[in-house]
Amino acid sequence: MATAAMATSRGGKQREPLLQSPTLTAANGGGAAGRRRFLAFLAVTAALVASYRLLEPANSSRYHALFLTLGSNATAAAHLRALTLRPHVAGTEANAAAARYVLDAFSSLSFPAHITPYSVLLSYPVHRSLTLAAARGLAARPFSLVQETYKGDPFAEAAAEVIPTYFAYSASGSVAAEVVYANYGHNEDYAYLASRGVDVAGKVALVRYGDIHCEDMVRNARAAGAAAAIVYTDAKDFGGSAPKGAKRKWFPDARWLPPTGVQVGTLYYGNGDPTTPLWPSCAAGDDCERLSAEDLSASEAMPGIPALPVSARDGETILKAMGGDVAPPKWQGGEGSPVYRLGPGPAVLNLTYIGNDTLATIENVYAVIQGKEEPDRYVIIGNHRDAWTFGAIDPNSGTAAMLEIAERLSKLQAKGWRPRRTIILCSWDAEEFALIGSTEWVEENMDTLASRAIAYLNVDISVFGPGGLRPRATPQLDELIKEASKMVPDPDEPSQTLYDTMMRYHPPITRVAGAGTDFAAFLQHIGVPSLDMSYGLFDEYPVYHSLYDDYVWVERFGDPLFQRHVAVASVWGLIALKLADDEIIPFNYVSYASELEEFTKDIAEKCKGFPVSLSPLQKSIKQLESAATKIHEEKKL
Repeated sequence: MATAAMATSRGGKQREPLLQSPTLTAANGGGAAGRRRFLAFLAVTAALVASYRLLEPANSSRYHALFLTLGSNATAAAHLRALTLRPHVAGTEANAAAARYVLDAFSSLSFPAHITPYSVLLSYPVHRSLTLAAARGLAARPFSLVQETYKGDPFAEAAAEVIPTYFAYSASGSVAAEVVYANYGHNEDYAYLASRGVDVAGKVALVRYGDIHCEDMVRNARAAGAAAAIVYTDAKDFGGSAPKGAKRKWFPDARWLPPTGVQVGTLYYGNGDPTTPLWPSCAAGDDCERLSAEDLSASEAMPGIPALPVSARDGETILKAMGGDVAPPKWQGGEGSPVYRLGPGPAVLNLTYIGNDTLATIENVYAVIQGKEEPDRYVIIGNHRDAWTFGAIDPNSGTAAMLEIAERLSKLQAKGWRPRRTIILCSWDAEEFALIGSTEWVEENMDTLASRAIAYLNVDISVFGPGGLRPRATPQLDELIKEASKMVPDPDEPSQTLYDTMMRYHPPITRVAGAGTDFAAFLQHIGVPSLDMSYGLFDEYPVYHSLYDDYVWVERFGDPLFQRHVAVASVWGLIALKLADDEIIPFNYVSYASELEEFTKDIAEKCKGFPVSLSPLQKSIKQLESAATKIHEEKKL
């Protein structure tokens, strides 16, 4: 940890209140100059809105119908192409250029647009090395830790800018130790190893991507006593398969991850700037309270041991050099893989990782479409912009869809539409590191957002590939999602709607949970109704967080005609329009009550045998259900 980066400790100067008035702020770090700049920004916004007061539409529904006709595959494709010409990790010049691109796109549509910078702790690699010591007759081997480009790769030159494969916030250090294979790195996997007499203490844990996030894998390895962790992308899960006797194909000839592909990620076990947990960061040059280097190093949110991600090819090389008992059948690889053994050893790995955790500037970008009747109520549309590499699917398929929505809304404005409530479009930064951009903004504006945000509508990845619309949301949004999806044709089955194909899945709408993307701070910190959606299945996207998540992959496998991008933009934007324009906010709490009833059944099952009565809870839920049903029926009148 860079001591200079942690100069201000918890005992330092306290941060000034960010919200001095009922007006939503996005001021730069809370300083007086930042507040004046953003107040000026809002004044200009208000002046622009005032000039349109006489153009109030008689019926918003006709504008909603018009919105659905304005989709443009070419627009979505052009935005995606422009955003993914270079890798753009948070804190880099390339991502600052991407922020300016989004800002210019908003401004060109005559939307008041603004950038808010924050100075936050990001993590980059300085030195990585991994060597397999001689074992079982094999010569010592250093690993290149490089993802290879392919012949004819149009992004080969830009690939030189890709950040070396690493885990953000990994502990720095050197470890030389025997290897133990721990399957997917669950706690249950380590319990199985212990039951077989395999000691993980002081060893290098080798685990494969799959069931849980990489930060959980490394935490579990540390808890089991491992001195370091290696996480590899097993060809069984990401490399595809081939008919017997045929050669397996991968990108660019198929959608599968090439043998040298590596999935990178973050190991920080929290949300937001690690130096300002649960309070907002500030802009560079401003003074705000931060954790000291010592406090941060001791934090349970940090991984505590060195770790590296490696490719399927490198993972199999390590497994070939291992001995010990044969791993269980479910722990084995796919066809053509070596026999996986548990270890420990005789393979010995020499691993060194040196990182630089340093304060860097990130930039959120916003556009505001001021509401004319309830301007202090906010419908928030969000997507993150930063990527580990080119980011064509994650996240810029979502960015392209959001910018396509913005263009449609601009065309509606030209026809006289104005929203009843304010719509804010947000391009978040540093999501990949720890949902930092969105979390800092929520922390900075917590009281205002908690009382005035109607809903947060997130799309991280708009398209994985084929597979239909996959929404997840808080229950009061269920009926709105169904209603909106009935109005949008399914791009893969034009005779069907998104609703028709969505209803084939069970359940058709799942719940937003965990902290996998930018809805987390809105939902978990301040209770704002939230959704996230995408088209297709994650399993259709094996190049996740790798070098190969580029425009070519999207053109060939993700969405060749860009009709899936447009369909997601249509339903995403329509939901926002209904929340912004309907006189009565279109929430339905009947499904919320039903969801609570199901949770109560689970609790009742767990409480069997204990002197606990759930009758008061069950009675309250029935009252909620009755009131919600009554309101729902009255809305129909």
